[in-house]
Amino acid sequence: MSQKSTRQLDFRGRAHWSYFAYYLHRISGLLLACFLPLHFFLLSRALNGEAELASYLKLTDFPIFKFGEWALVTLLALHLIGGTRLLVIEFGVWKGLRKAWIQMAVLGSLVCGGLFLILSR
Repeated sequence: MSQKSTRQLDFRGRAHWSYFAYYLHRISGLLLACFLPLHFFLLSRALNGEAELASYLKLTDFPIFKFGEWALVTLLALHLIGGTRLLVIEFGVWKGLRKAWIQMAVLGSLVCGGLFLILSR
């Protein structure tokens, strides 16, 4: 007689704070990687003259682009602070999960985004 092996996935780890931090770090990195080609394309317009660059820069006056700039600064801060948290865990003397570090990464990125909104006016 052969018994069927019924493996069940264990989803308990996905409810953990470190899994949430992993996804935030991964998604922010991917979105930043998607931004870079667009940024380089816009900068390449300067090679064709100031007028062409100015025509593309006029697009940044729309509210959706203002939101995008805020999101970019917030994602960059989140990725930076989250990456620093990982480095401290990997190479520091502290071991294990530090929930407060994850919360500080999210809060710090929102503060950076808020400062960007205040100072960019």
